[in-house]
Amino acid sequence: MLRRAFIFLLIGLLAGLLGFTGVAGAAVGIAKVLFFLFLALFTLFLLLGLLAVNKLRK
Repeated sequence: MLRRAFIFLLIGLLAGLLGFTGVAGAAVGIAKVLFFLFLALFTLFLLLGLLAVNKLRK
């Protein structure tokens, strides 16, 4: 998912350089959504993993 966010960011930057502002804005918007979704899922799984380790140690 992080890879796709990075790809959309690159597409947005390239489109912005070439003057396609509509496409650039859409691609960067998609990249932001994917990045924050990745960040939320990463945090969730990190917390679940820490809780599982604590339960296994007890």
